[in-house]
Amino acid sequence: MEVITERDGETLIAKTDGRVDGTNATDFQDALRNAITPDDKAVILDFGELSYISSAGLRVILLTAKDMRSANVKFAVCSLSKPVKDVFTISGFDQIIDIHDTQSEARTAVQG
Repeated sequence: MEVITERDGETLIAKTDGRVDGTNATDFQDALRNAITPDDKAVILDFGELSYISSAGLRVILLTAKDMRSANVKFAVCSLSKPVKDVFTISGFDQIIDIHDTQSEARTAVQG
C-alpha cells in the first residue's frame, strides 16, 4: 500500500494502491493525516488502484470523513473497483460517504 498525493488548488487528492487491511491501516491513516493541511477545502481519496479494503481500512475512511466534516472540509472517494465498491455497499458506507465513479466527477462535486 502506498499513498501518493497531489493538489488541485485547495483540493487534496490521495491515491492509494494495493491493499488496506489490518496490517497497514495505521500507516494509511498516518499518511492521510500527514497529507491533509488546514488549507485544504476538500479531500478526495482515489481508489482506482486499490484492490482490497478491510474493515480496518473502512474505519480509517470513516474517521477521516468525520474529521473532515468537523473541519468543514468536503470529502469524497472515487474510482472504486468492483470488489472495493462491493465492500462499501455491503457495509453501508455508500450511504454515508460521497462516492463517485471517476476522479473528475469527484472534483466537480467537491469543488462546485
